[in-house]
Amino acid sequence: MTFASYPSLIDRHVFISGGATGIGAAFVEHFARQGARVSFIDIDQENGEQLAESLAACAHRPLFVRCDVTQLDALADAIATAREVHGPIGVLVNNAANDVRHDFGSTTAAEFEQNMAINLRHQYFATQAVREDMRSLGGGSVICLGSTGWMKKNAGYPMYAMAKSAVHGLVNGLARELGRDRIRINVLVPGWVITEKQRRLWLDAEGEAEIARVQCLPGYLMADDLARAALFLAADDSRMCTGQDFIVDGGWV
Repeated sequence: MTFASYPSLIDRHVFISGGATGIGAAFVEHFARQGARVSFIDIDQENGEQLAESLAACAHRPLFVRCDVTQLDALADAIATAREVHGPIGVLVNNAANDVRHDFGSTTAAEFEQNMAINLRHQYFATQAVREDMRSLGGGSVICLGSTGWMKKNAGYPMYAMAKSAVHGLVNGLARELGRDRIRINVLVPGWVITEKQRRLWLDAEGEAEIARVQCLPGYLMADDLARAALFLAADDSRMCTGQDFIVDGGWV
């Protein structure tokens, strides 16, 4: 297949959270190969550094900063470091998340707060932190990561489902306010993306059968499929798209 390239992404500073592995790593690679100035953060230092090194031959070597997004001071410092290296941030990809399974009946208040911090809170404050950058540039794009998991009423992760559904409210709540400064904000909504983690933990014969039965399109949904959608939402080609849900799930929901 032949895929699109986006001239407007050349030299644009793209900041990605949770970029060391999985979907986030695909975001880092695809934006770097488009010629963007990529900064990304993750708690996984080993994989983050390896990914940055693997893309060193791109027009701009990606900047990796180790950061736990649940620590808001550290998140603010990482954004400031990225700005010092690559200039004002024109695209923010709020990707960091953890879909760890958990039991509703035994959830503690501390576990609840931690889950919201990793799956929701950082998206709000990272967006707040880059607003002035995007204003100074005359506009920008914020891409928040949602999930179809809550739409399908799956059991096993009620806190994650709640947090991901709230991302849609965050985007709707900010679209008009940010839009005054030509800042677009949208939700990119993955279906069941078959990453290495998914293969290791949850993809079994039953899951294979479910994919074949429920998806309209055959085959696995891959991280690259989400990355290509993110490129469009970050580029000038989507200049009049804001406050929207972009579902990439092979036709599951």
